[in-house]
Amino acid sequence: METKKTGTTTVGIRARDGIILAADTQASLDHMVETLNIKKILPITDRIAITTAGSVGDVQALARMLGAEARYYQFTWGRPLSTRAMANLLSNILNGNKWFPYLVQIIIGGYVEEPTLANLDPLGGLIFDDYTATGSGSPFAIAVLEDGFRKGMDIEEAKELAVRAVRTAGKRDVYTGSRKIQVVTITRDGMKEEFVEFSE
Repeated sequence: METKKTGTTTVGIRARDGIILAADTQASLDHMVETLNIKKILPITDRIAITTAGSVGDVQALARMLGAEARYYQFTWGRPLSTRAMANLLSNILNGNKWFPYLVQIIIGGYVEEPTLANLDPLGGLIFDDYTATGSGSPFAIAVLEDGFRKGMDIEEAKELAVRAVRTAGKRDVYTGSRKIQVVTITRDGMKEEFVEFSE
């Protein structure tokens, strides 16, 4: 497993009016950069998305599973599954597979009833928070978040802080890319994805 290690930096921030998720777009395999254009933030519904640090295949499988559960819930009950309920479902799935775990650390964020952000470890440990970071560059990113986050910041301020946190991690963590950052904004009006590119 040592040669299968991957690195990344993903960040989540809960703002006054929504959720910001941000991640670098570089995928590494051991000491090689495998691609510079991978999406590490995956939509589950039109109001909930997840990020991953770890195995790409594992998080893609989990995303498909969660998407199916969300559609089933919507069809059965006629209303969308809340972000908090989705996070608890994901926690149960991860914990139920702890003897053969998914090799992921996940941030889940969404705006269904209210902006909600959570961090999950591979065994299903679940923490709801205002901001979080995962991956090999997370010690650098969390330092930026600790310094810059404040309660009640708006979505644009949160986006600027998230990009700065991932960018800073990319400058110091060799497994995190710093040239392009995927940013997903989730508000009452829905989800928007964009990419912020840097020349150096």
